[in-house]
Amino acid sequence: MALDTRTGRRPSFAATLWGSTVGKKTVMAVSGLIMLLYLVVHMIGNLKIFFGAAEFNHYAHWLRVVGEPFMHKEWTLWLVRVVLLAAVVAHATSAYQLSRRDIKARPGKYVHRKPRSSYATRTMRWGGIILGLFLVWHLLDLTTGTVHAGFRPGHPYQNVVDTFSTWYGNVIYLVAMLALGLHIRHGFWSAAQTLGVGSRARDRALKTTANALALVLTVGFVSVPVAVMTGVVS
Repeated sequence: MALDTRTGRRPSFAATLWGSTVGKKTVMAVSGLIMLLYLVVHMIGNLKIFFGAAEFNHYAHWLRVVGEPFMHKEWTLWLVRVVLLAAVVAHATSAYQLSRRDIKARPGKYVHRKPRSSYATRTMRWGGIILGLFLVWHLLDLTTGTVHAGFRPGHPYQNVVDTFSTWYGNVIYLVAMLALGLHIRHGFWSAAQTLGVGSRARDRALKTTANALALVLTVGFVSVPVAVMTGVVS
């Protein structure tokens, strides 16, 4: 292991791993899977809105008291938030640095335009940007109420209905969920390859799983605004 020229010390294993392309891809894969697990749980929770305001509001309250009395009120919720924030930062940072590394590795100029920047790569990059912007809006809309004019603290059911009663709330959410579906479809496959799970024998199963996850999560999340727009939830 080479010495760090700035400190004269050998870099730690973590620093060496993070500095490598394989390490960054591994961080990206693991953080992506953490977020995927959260999305599955979050989607299931969202679907409780179909059981009425009392059920949905009770679920929202439970999120704040889960773990009591061992955990103080909202401690578990904040623990989940911290883990998710770390996963998002790690995922976005590794994705950005890998993208920059890929650009630097290319020849300076091409006689002809590069024949292909793969569809999957473009989808992942733009999808990631869309989802990042959506995440900020989503938190400001339904968590803090900063951009939600009629926000009512302690009334999550009504806040969701209010959001999806506006054309822009629906457009933002639907575009983001479609981007999410494509991101999961390509990202799950990529993570499996990075973590060494992929093989010729498992290719079909992994592709089927990726497609199924993307479809189920997209339909599950989209069903809520569609239900509000059609009056099924009001």
